[in-house]
Amino acid sequence: MLPVTKIYRAAILFSCCAALYCCTQKNRATTTNIIPDTISAAAKNPYVVYDQSPMDMSYFPVDFPLQKMNKADTGELVVRLMYSRPHKKNRSIFGNTEKSLCQYGKEWRLGANEATEIEFFKNVSIEGHNLPKGSYVLYCIPFPDKWTIVFNSNLHTWGLHMDSSKDIFRVDIPVMDQSPAIEDFTMVFQPAAYGANLVMAWDNTKAELPIGFAK
Repeated sequence: MLPVTKIYRAAILFSCCAALYCCTQKNRATTTNIIPDTISAAAKNPYVVYDQSPMDMSYFPVDFPLQKMNKADTGELVVRLMYSRPHKKNRSIFGNTEKSLCQYGKEWRLGANEATEIEFFKNVSIEGHNLPKGSYVLYCIPFPDKWTIVFNSNLHTWGLHMDSSKDIFRVDIPVMDQSPAIEDFTMVFQPAAYGANLVMAWDNTKAELPIGFAK
C-alpha cells in the first residue's frame, strides 16, 4: 500500500496533467475555429482589386433605386451623380500647405479617380444659370470661405487634369462647418423647396449646391 504522501503527490500530478490536456484541447479547438475564417479571408476574389476610393452613385429622388427595385411608382428621375469616395486617413484635407490634399485655390475633382460626372434628366437652373438636360463633369476650386463649383463638358476624363477651355460656367457657394467630421468624402442630394441641394462634405467642411427644377 502506497504511503499517503505519495498518494497526494500522484493526485496532484494527475490533476496537473488533466488541466494541461484540457488547455491543449481548448487551444486546439480555438485554432480549428480560426482556420476557416483565415482561409476565407485569404481566398478573396482573384479578379477584383480593392479600390481605396470606391465608386458611388447618388440620385434624386434619393430613394429612386429602392423604388425601382421594388417596382414602385418611382416618379421622374431628375439627376444622378457618379464619383469616387476617398478617405481622410489622418491626412490634412483642406488647407494652404503642400501636405493638404485639397489645396486652396487649386482644382479638385470632387472625389478621386475619374472625373466626377453629373447627369440631369430634365433642364435645371443653378444660381441663375440655365443648364440643359445632359451629362457634365463637375469639379471644384476650394477656398477657406467658399467653393467654386465648375460645370465642364469634357466627359469621360481622368480627374487630375481639368480642361478649363471646356468650362460651361462657374458658381461660388459658401463653406460651412461639418460636425462631426466625416472620414469618407460624401456627395448626396437633399430635397429643397426649389428642387434639391447637392451636399458635399468631407472632414470638418461642408458645402451645398442649390439645384432648381420645375415640379
